[in-house]
Amino acid sequence: TTAPTQFALQKIYISDLSFEVPNTPNIFIGADADQPAPDIQLNIKNSHADLPGDNCAVILHLSVRATIKDRTLFMVELEQAGIFLIKGYSTEERRALLGTYCPSALFPYARETISSIIGKGGFPAMLLQPINFDALFSQAIQKQTAQAS
Repeated sequence: TTAPTQFALQKIYISDLSFEVPNTPNIFIGADADQPAPDIQLNIKNSHADLPGDNCAVILHLSVRATIKDRTLFMVELEQAGIFLIKGYSTEERRALLGTYCPSALFPYARETISSIIGKGGFPAMLLQPINFDALFSQAIQKQTAQAS
């Protein structure tokens, strides 16, 4: 008989958070205040580490950088993390859970933290668009397969 599968989110936490506004206070006054909308760069990746007792720590790494021309308005770097119980799944199923479901569960918390910290930094609230982690996972698998052959 196969062991029953178990999947549960045990804990959500921030493992690292950095917010920088290198050009204050000038960025909020004078000509800088009338600038066009900033360019926003979002980088996202995830990683995981096995923990005792069929638990796994999953970290969603996000960095957001807002610039106008060559001047940085702000930078946010966040590691939104969670501990997940993953038991009784095949290696392939486990890999898919770690690459899709876990980051999808963490993303709303990361999005709220980033929006909140940007607002507290004196900028208009920014809402990150939803991310399709299933599609990103599929692309990563295809890329690995292509590199292997």
